[in-house]
Amino acid sequence: MEENKPKTGKFALIYGAILGGISMVFGLMLFSADMHYQGGIAVMLISLALSIAGIVIALIQFRKANGGFMSFSQALKVGVGVSLVAGIIGIIFNQLMANVIDPDMMAKAMELQRNQLMETTSLTPEQIDAQMEMGKKFSTPTMQIVFGLIFSLFVGFVISLISGLILKRQED
Repeated sequence: MEENKPKTGKFALIYGAILGGISMVFGLMLFSADMHYQGGIAVMLISLALSIAGIVIALIQFRKANGGFMSFSQALKVGVGVSLVAGIIGIIFNQLMANVIDPDMMAKAMELQRNQLMETTSLTPEQIDAQMEMGKKFSTPTMQIVFGLIFSLFVGFVISLISGLILKRQED
């Protein structure tokens, strides 16, 4: 009789939902500290660390459930799947944040960006205004969803690629 092999989709869904939930909690923490529109290196590094941890844990758990074996393609499927599910949850949460919880979030972010440009560059106010207008075109909900999903999948693919090469173990 053939033994039951674990399904990559099941692991992607479970660990993607966990990673998405943790990312939502992190987003709410930023909101409570009024830092949800600021971004920055620290926020990006923490988000990246959460993604790496979520994907690596999912790959390790899949390998354990699969009798200690995992192919490279299975690692990519699980990792990118985790990233896709977490990305969709994150995008929905960000849209709720920007449109329901804090409708002024985008205006705050644009004002912060304007102030940073005025302090750190030698651009004229007219050039800064032109840049801000260009930025508004890319901050529509549709563009946020598209770029958010592409970014999430790209980061998930890179993390899965590296982790999969390290954690793969073929059956003989």
